[in-house]
Amino acid sequence: MVTARPHAALVASPGMGHLIPMVELGKRLLIHHGFHVTIFVVTTDTSTITSQILQQTSKLSSLNIVVIPPVDVTTKLGPNPSLVARVGLTMIESLPLLRSSILSMKLPPSTLIVDIFSTVAFPMAREFRMSTYVFFATSAWFSALSIYLPVIDKQMEERHAINREPLFIPGCEPVRFEDTIEPFLSPGGPEYEGYLRAALDMLSADGILMNTWQDLEPASTKAVKEPGILGRFTRGPVYPVGPLVRTIEPKPYLGQRNMVLNWLDGQPAESVMYVSFGSGGTMSEAQMTELACGLELSQQRFVWVVRPPMEGNTSGSFFNVTGVPGDGTPDYLPEGFVGRTKEVGLLVPMWAPQAEILGHPATVGFVTHCGWNSVLESILNGVPMVAWPLYAEQKMNAFMLTEELGVAVRAKAAEEDEGVVRREKIAELVRRVMVDKEGIGMRTKVKELIHLGKKALSKSGSSHEALCQMTKDCEFHLQGSEGKARGA
Repeated sequence: MVTARPHAALVASPGMGHLIPMVELGKRLLIHHGFHVTIFVVTTDTSTITSQILQQTSKLSSLNIVVIPPVDVTTKLGPNPSLVARVGLTMIESLPLLRSSILSMKLPPSTLIVDIFSTVAFPMAREFRMSTYVFFATSAWFSALSIYLPVIDKQMEERHAINREPLFIPGCEPVRFEDTIEPFLSPGGPEYEGYLRAALDMLSADGILMNTWQDLEPASTKAVKEPGILGRFTRGPVYPVGPLVRTIEPKPYLGQRNMVLNWLDGQPAESVMYVSFGSGGTMSEAQMTELACGLELSQQRFVWVVRPPMEGNTSGSFFNVTGVPGDGTPDYLPEGFVGRTKEVGLLVPMWAPQAEILGHPATVGFVTHCGWNSVLESILNGVPMVAWPLYAEQKMNAFMLTEELGVAVRAKAAEEDEGVVRREKIAELVRRVMVDKEGIGMRTKVKELIHLGKKALSKSGSSHEALCQMTKDCEFHLQGSEGKARGA
């Protein structure tokens, strides 16, 4: 008989795409499964709105959220470090602070759940006799790629990187070279080796959770769960527990209610395209100009979350999510654009309440970078997408949305345009989603997915049952730890 409720410690690395679903997982463990929950949030020295977002994300007083003080890793990184390198080093340097926080707790955690950047905490967890879990805040397909990585044949990697052949994953759709993730462009490079070490840690976990559900990705979820396919490589079971996204708050959100949602209140139903590239996505000046002109050319209403252009770095704002600067009028957009579009468009510098915007009746489409959190928020609000991936696994997500689910069209630059999607193409894509017959079909398909997502989380649903099984496994581990302690 278990004598105490399991206490789960959840660790979220920097980035809204990891933080928001981790908080939602914690809320579900607390409300539906009786866990004590503590969420440790690793921050950076520029994540100035993290605490505000957390306050709005969860109103549960019994959900304990601990913000780890930021660490400065800039002096330990080389010039122009990659996103993966910076996040990885931030997590390593934050470990002593995480350890001291756990040691100071009156009720020590029995389970540690980390995202894919935080597996470096596993040795500490095992030292404290905690069970270990990885939470993939992304698709089953990407989870499958990560699980399979340590056993991928070296020749296959080289054929993928050099000859641009598809990368085969048992039981899943192959990954085309044009949709691959950055580490696979340089097998054996530092990013690849870091990803490989993390993947090996993931395989050693007591279990793997994924923010997806069975009916959304039937083949990939089967592949990672089945002992005869990819499941044979994992030490513990795999649990699809999604979709976990932030619920819409009825109260004003970070002071943006008057500017964004009140503006949407004044627009006709299903008439506005929402444009946002996540908390980190950035574009070149040339691409920003084309996007602005494309929105204007489409002659459709829009809400655009804008941030300064950045050359050669598509994730340049990842560590710089700030509030609204200045008077809200960007000076990096085409001359006259703001004045010409002021009757049909709203510009929101840097950041906006995305869940509320996607859930508003006026919103009909979403130009998105295809971060998985944004994908799920769009699907669960019945909003089709213009898929415009920038970095990480976003190209894989874009492929799934367009080629498999049929709920998006994809923005691609023509070969002769040197990586820049031109305004005419942008206007065409916006209109295809908003006003063409194709968009009506996508809205029908995406609304079918809403029902399946809600069903998965219901008491008889596949995701609810998966999380029930995971909690039973945690209780069994806790019972075993208590027995060992008494024996000692």
